[in-house]
Amino acid sequence: MPHLRLFALISIVVSVFSCKTPTDVVYFQNSDNLEEIVSKNSFTPVFKVDDIISVLVSATDMEAARPFNMTQGTSTGASGQPPAVGGQAANPTYLIDENGLIDFPVLGELKVAGLTRIQVKELIKEKLRIYIKEPIVNVRLMNFKITVIGEVNRPGSYTIPNERITIIEALGLAGDLTILGKRENISVIREKDGVNVYHKVNLTSKELFNSPVYYLAQNDVLYVEPNKARVRSSKANRDTNTFGIIMSIVGVALSGLAILLR
Repeated sequence: MPHLRLFALISIVVSVFSCKTPTDVVYFQNSDNLEEIVSKNSFTPVFKVDDIISVLVSATDMEAARPFNMTQGTSTGASGQPPAVGGQAANPTYLIDENGLIDFPVLGELKVAGLTRIQVKELIKEKLRIYIKEPIVNVRLMNFKITVIGEVNRPGSYTIPNERITIIEALGLAGDLTILGKRENISVIREKDGVNVYHKVNLTSKELFNSPVYYLAQNDVLYVEPNKARVRSSKANRDTNTFGIIMSIVGVALSGLAILLR
């Protein structure tokens, strides 16, 4: 009889854990062999308030370009360039203020929020042509980062050097989902005009490639929701801990009562 009960218990456990079918964990399902999936996305990031951008001006005549590489209010070396970092001159950086402006040497305040990197580059080049013949301008976003949290192996914030990253690449940085993550219900939280907008993404569908958030934007947050097995496990652990605490309190109370009654 005990053996029958043990067998029944093992059967129940096996059936519970076998409920996780392959369709729950396989990515990009229903894709045919050699199928070409053309993404309809054409995401180009734009600069926002509190972004930090690097702007480096150069030209054939570097003496003419030098005044435009001196950050306002920043100490410079004898050459007039920003202090060296690691043996090389550090590119001047600018924080976009609450009005969407940067204070650029000689040119003054420039409105850059809402513009792409190429647009800012062309804006500065156009204004520089008064002072420099054939100016060269290099613009980069220095603090492009995304955050991945929830059921992934390495949750955290990640700085992206090339200003462009997909959901798949972001999850790769975070070590992929754990087996307890919901692949069909990923949340992408994006701030737009001061409001957090939530998007849902299904990793098990090939339609992921056409999602408007397939390419992540600056400061996007990826949240991987735990599946039911994780939730049940967490609840069971919490209930066990609560029961243990209650029993400890009861034990201490009974011991105290026993001492008082002696």
